[in-house]
Amino acid sequence: MKPKILLVNPPIYDFAAYDFWLKPYGMLRVAGKLNPFSDLYLFDFLDRRNPDFAAGALLKEDKWGRGQFPSRRIEKPAPLKDIPRYYNRFGINQDSFLKFLDKHGPFHFALIQTSLTYWYPGVQEVIQTLRKHTPHTQIILGGFYAACCQQHAQTLGADLVISNNNLDQLWQILGFPPPEEEYHPPYWQGYPQPEKGIMTLTEGCPFQCSYCYQPLTGKPFRPRPLRDCIADYEHLAHLGAKNIAFYDDALLVRPEETLLPFLDYGISRPYGIAFHTPNALHARLLTPQIAEKMARAGFQTFYLGFESSSDAFQKETGGKVLSADLAEAVRALTRAGIRTSQITAYILLGHPKGDLQQVEQSMHFVHSLGIRIMLADFSPIPGTPDGELCRQYTDLSEPLNHNKTAFPIRLLGKEKVNYFKELCRQMNSGLPDKPI
Repeated sequence: MKPKILLVNPPIYDFAAYDFWLKPYGMLRVAGKLNPFSDLYLFDFLDRRNPDFAAGALLKEDKWGRGQFPSRRIEKPAPLKDIPRYYNRFGINQDSFLKFLDKHGPFHFALIQTSLTYWYPGVQEVIQTLRKHTPHTQIILGGFYAACCQQHAQTLGADLVISNNNLDQLWQILGFPPPEEEYHPPYWQGYPQPEKGIMTLTEGCPFQCSYCYQPLTGKPFRPRPLRDCIADYEHLAHLGAKNIAFYDDALLVRPEETLLPFLDYGISRPYGIAFHTPNALHARLLTPQIAEKMARAGFQTFYLGFESSSDAFQKETGGKVLSADLAEAVRALTRAGIRTSQITAYILLGHPKGDLQQVEQSMHFVHSLGIRIMLADFSPIPGTPDGELCRQYTDLSEPLNHNKTAFPIRLLGKEKVNYFKELCRQMNSGLPDKPI
C-alpha cells in the first residue's frame, strides 16, 4: 500500500504580499521524486486559481499571471507592534483546508514548504491544524526557513525539520530508499490548471554576496543537465503553462553549458510561453548574444540585480555589478528589441551600509537609463556578514524581526522610507516605453 502524503504551501502572514510567480518549487521537485511511490495530495493556500479564493471569484491578474492575494487584516504580533503598517493573513481561508482534510485524509505524512523566515506564522497555523484534525500524521518541514532558522523551526512542533536540503533525513522517515538519480519532473500535475510554472537551469551560485544566504549553504554551483531542463519545459508546456519564471540565482553563469542550448531549443519549439527572471540577472554577464537569444526565445521581463551605483558599496558586498555593467546590459537588451518597460533594476533599501550605498543617487542613475526601479527592502539574514551588522538594530533570534517591511523602517524611519517609495513611484511613472 502506498503512503498518503499531503503537500502544503502555507498562507502568508505579513504586512504585504504579492503573487510574483510564487510557487513551492522546492517541495514540488521533491514530490516529483516521491510520486512513483506515494499517493500525493497538494493544498496550496496561495494558488490564485483555486476556486476557494475570493469566495469562488477568479482574482484579477496582469498579463503575465501576477496579481494580488486576498487578505484579511489581523492583529500584529508583539515583535512588530512598533511598525506603522497593517498586518494581514494572505491566502485561502482555513475552512477550505479543513474540508480538504476531511475529504482526502487522513494522511501518513505531511510535507510543508517553508519560505521566508518571517513567514513562519503561516507554517505554525498549518501545523496546529494538522495536529488537531489528523493527529497521527507525521509532519515534515523543508525549505529556507527550516534551513536558516532550524532551532526556531524545531519549536513549531514538526516531527522532522530538514536541514540544508539533506533529503537523506526525509527518505529515512518515509521509509523509502533514496530514489535513483534519474529524472523526475516536478509535481505540477498537483494543480488542476498550472498556467504558470517555475524552472531552474542551474543550482547554487558562485558569487559571495555579503547579504545572501547562498554562500552559507556550501552548495557548489553547477548547470543542470540540458536534457532535464528541456524535459521540465516540455512538461509545463503540455500541462498548459503560459508563464514560466526562472528561480536561478546565477542563470547567466557558464551559459554555454545549459542556458544557450536551452534558448536554442526554446526558439525551435515556440509554445508561446512567456519567460521571466524575478530572481535577478547578473548584468555583467548579459552579453548581446545572450540578450538576443533570450528575446527570441520569449523572455518578457528582465530583472537586473544592481543594488547600488556606488562602486565602494559594490566592492564591499561582493563586487557583482558596477554601473557600467548595468548600462551595457540595458543596451544589449534594447538592441535585441526589448522595451524599456520590460527591464527593471533592483536597488536595496534599508541596507545597514546605506550611507555607502547612496540610495537616491543610485535611483537617479537607474532612471537615467530609462528603465524601471524596484526597491528591494532589505531583510537581515542571520549568519550573513550584512545580516550580522543588523543585530545592533533588532533581535535576529526572533525571525519576525527579519521582516523586509519592518527592518528598513527601524533603520531609516517611516518618513525616509516613504520618501524613497514615492520617489520610485514618480520615476517609474514618467518612463517612456520604447527601445532606447
